[in-house]
Amino acid sequence: QVQLVESGGGLVQAGGSLRLSCAASGRTFSRYVMGWFRQAPGKEREFVAAISRSGGSTSYADRVKGRFTISRDNAKNTEYLQMNSLKPEDTAVYYCAAKIEWDYARMVLTQPEYDYWGQGTQVTVSS
Repeated sequence: QVQLVESGGGLVQAGGSLRLSCAASGRTFSRYVMGWFRQAPGKEREFVAAISRSGGSTSYADRVKGRFTISRDNAKNTEYLQMNSLKPEDTAVYYCAAKIEWDYARMVLTQPEYDYWGQGTQVTVSS
């Protein structure tokens, strides 16, 4: 099993930046595909970004493409989401997720496939 703890959320003005971190417990972080999802008030949780085990493959939702960057440091058991040019519509609780995966290059984009979830971190973007 793996435990995930997000951090880095907060209040920022539109156009600003935040970097979210997701720290994972255990020694096998590199065996997990990782992803970020978000849930805005009154809306369903949605895909934001995903990264393969190696970090060599990434995928983004169209709404964040070009503004957000997902990355990982397997030596530090940590996943990141760099968010630039933030907009009020990015306001949400952001969750990291993990799935053990044998394919080194595969990414996972759908929520049901993920096995583990963090508790979420609030991001609020003011206009």
